[in-house]
Amino acid sequence: MRISGAAGSAVSAAPKGKISSLKPIFNYLRPYRTQSLLASFALCFTSAAVLGMGKGLSYLVDEGIGKGDVHLLNKSFMLLAGIVLLLAFATYARYYLVSWIGEKVVADIRGDVYKHLLRQDMGFFETTRTGELLSLLTTDTTLLQTVVGSSVSIAMRNSLLLIGGCTMLMVTSMRLSGYVFLVVPLVVVPIIFLGRKVRVLSRESQSKIADISSHAEETLSGMRTIQSLVLEEYEFKRFSGYVDEALQVAIRRIRLRALLTAIAITMVLGAVVAVLWLGGHDVINGVISAGDLSAFVFYAMLVAGATGAISEVVGDLQRAAGAMERLMEMKEIVPLISTPLEPLNLPEKFAGNLSFDKVSFYYPSRPLYAALDEVSFNIKTGERIALVGPSGAGKSTIMQLLLRFYDAKSGSILIDGLDLTKLDPRGFRAHIGLVPQDPVMFSTTARENIALGKISASEAEIITAAQQSECWEFIQKLPDGLDSQLGEKGVRLSGGQRQRMAIARVMLRNPDILLLDEATSALDSENEQKVQQALEKLMHGRTSLVIAHRLATVQNADRILVLDEGRVQASGTHEELLVSSPLYARLAKMQFGE
Repeated sequence: MRISGAAGSAVSAAPKGKISSLKPIFNYLRPYRTQSLLASFALCFTSAAVLGMGKGLSYLVDEGIGKGDVHLLNKSFMLLAGIVLLLAFATYARYYLVSWIGEKVVADIRGDVYKHLLRQDMGFFETTRTGELLSLLTTDTTLLQTVVGSSVSIAMRNSLLLIGGCTMLMVTSMRLSGYVFLVVPLVVVPIIFLGRKVRVLSRESQSKIADISSHAEETLSGMRTIQSLVLEEYEFKRFSGYVDEALQVAIRRIRLRALLTAIAITMVLGAVVAVLWLGGHDVINGVISAGDLSAFVFYAMLVAGATGAISEVVGDLQRAAGAMERLMEMKEIVPLISTPLEPLNLPEKFAGNLSFDKVSFYYPSRPLYAALDEVSFNIKTGERIALVGPSGAGKSTIMQLLLRFYDAKSGSILIDGLDLTKLDPRGFRAHIGLVPQDPVMFSTTARENIALGKISASEAEIITAAQQSECWEFIQKLPDGLDSQLGEKGVRLSGGQRQRMAIARVMLRNPDILLLDEATSALDSENEQKVQQALEKLMHGRTSLVIAHRLATVQNADRILVLDEGRVQASGTHEELLVSSPLYARLAKMQFGE
């Protein structure tokens, strides 16, 4: 299943959420069968203990109080006290085990969903809102945690109490039980009717919360732009609008759930009061004993409480069912970029021969616009190729296709004669080093950010890479050196510093093929010269593809490809193209001052 659309929603917002949708949870419960059995045993024991208290109450009233025997009264009291202690111990065990299972199951679900997201292709993230995905990992999984760690246990316990209570009611007095059971249809019908409406509103509520999360994520990550354009009040009003929409849906859902619970409790407790009045007449007439009536009322209260609790839990189960549907829909999304069933064997080292043969490509978000239109070129081992062209010409697209972030619509891309689509993407990406124009830093230390290029790198290797990329000087000035936290998205670094850190990663990676998306664009002239010297050493003997906006880059290239509107318009050296390509001559005049 593939999800797309203007809003970029990862999941359907359709109002679903049948409780049967929770079945996949049982797959996650299997590793914890032992704990589940112990929790079930504790749950059954607590239910039996509660039901046993009714008989103990009957014995206490008839034998202890009714006969005025202090010895029997004490014996009855000790019996009830023992049941209470056992009930407390079993309740502790049940609560701990069920909560532990809930935490483990939700942790497994979150891990599975996150792992599945990591395997999605770039087209998926291009058409999917980040806030929607964050909502899945947080809000929806929290709903499941509530169900597995609490609501299911409550539902099972109260179901046992309901069944056991009804049985004990009939054992104690069939006549009075008949009056109680008359009210059952009056309780079940509104639960079913209102429950469906609650389910619809629960699904809608989750969708509205996802909108809030998505909007907040976008605005917080773009705070510099918002403040520079003085959009604080405007964005606050937009956010308030999303919050208000979610609030209105939540209030409607809460109102229905409250009504559902109130109807159930009113009908059941009303029946208990009526039965108490009828039972009082039976005691007076000698039909049943006072102890039996006490036990009957106790069981009737259990049945009433269990019914009310189940009516509340139904709402939680329906909300969780909607969350499970969303999560399962996400897990059903098959990435368009995946490892072939029988991938070709990768060499230990690529020579670096690259070939594009009539490659055409359309971005998922722009399916009618050709980002590349039958592009063909060949790059030999160790050759340095510069890509030049106006914005939107297809330069970055070529690099993204080489990394197989996307698959071409037609044509073929070969590395050392091997078709990219027949290789393990993670395998061949390990041989490629990319320095993007806008590199991403993670909210961790400088050391860990550099080491992302090679997770197993030693301290000496990290320092060497930092020195070669001209990072070492400013890293030493940070409060804790390599162990300094860089802040979210590397906010504590300048643009040029972030770019040098990205270069350090690639130097540490020591790849066979280099992709440089104007790797020195954010550097000043002095640092650019230093980094350029380091890159010269790194590019020596390696196949390199460089997006160029500066004269020094194109002059040092073995060959230049001039792109425009997704096509290769010309190819040659700098001097050759100044004469043969009017487009390149114009770009050279604007960008390089020639």
